[in-house]
Amino acid sequence: MMGKKLKIALALGAMAATFLAAGCGGSSKNSASASKNGIPSVIRVGSETTFPPFEFTKDDKYVGFDLDLADAVIKQMGSKMEFKSMGFDALIPAVQSGQIDLIAAGLNATPERAKQVAFSDPYFTQDGFIIIVNKDNDSIKDWADLEGKNVGAQVGTQQVKLAQEAKAANVKQLDSNSQAFMELQAKTLDAVVIDQPVGMYYLKQGADKDLKIVGTAKDAQGMVFAMKKDNKELQAAVNKALKELKDNGTYDKIYKKWFGDEAKK
Repeated sequence: MMGKKLKIALALGAMAATFLAAGCGGSSKNSASASKNGIPSVIRVGSETTFPPFEFTKDDKYVGFDLDLADAVIKQMGSKMEFKSMGFDALIPAVQSGQIDLIAAGLNATPERAKQVAFSDPYFTQDGFIIIVNKDNDSIKDWADLEGKNVGAQVGTQQVKLAQEAKAANVKQLDSNSQAFMELQAKTLDAVVIDQPVGMYYLKQGADKDLKIVGTAKDAQGMVFAMKKDNKELQAAVNKALKELKDNGTYDKIYKKWFGDEAKK
């Protein structure tokens, strides 16, 4: 009797161990969460969702160019996307700690970030940073005019650095671009530094009644996906899928949906 109970207990223990191992996932090729090519069957994507037209909320759903493209890339890899919305400044720590696998958030490939994460090939190069002010503001015409002014920019972004380099008296780091526009329209800020396509999108939604773009755009390093620095396998798979989407016309379809034919040059 005791022998039979012991055998049953051992069998149950082995089954439990098998289920636990499967639940842990990881990048093992034999893992239940990994697909045939060694890439996880579910890719956890993180983004900050107040960045139209790249990622934002519409009709209680997360939408945008980055989300459509990330989903297409992941499907091309043979996996599924699991999406998580979080603050922009939390994205790199989240990928470093393994909370997410991929950042898709209009991320610019700066030298500072290259020390922390690995980048995909650029997926959006029609980029740059611009200054937006109220229409009745005639004192700010270009970057040099930001000196001594109150300037808003999203926390953790290249825009903060550009405003600081322009010697703004105060650089207010805000949680979202929408908050920056609200403060600009309330005139608690003199100017906002923002990505060019995002600024153009906001103005086209009706903000051009009160706001305007001034000066020349500063070039960016191109927008990239980002992953854990040592995850070369995922980096290579993303780059391969991105190239395939550009070759088969899927990228162009997604681009046209959000920017139209006029935007691509």
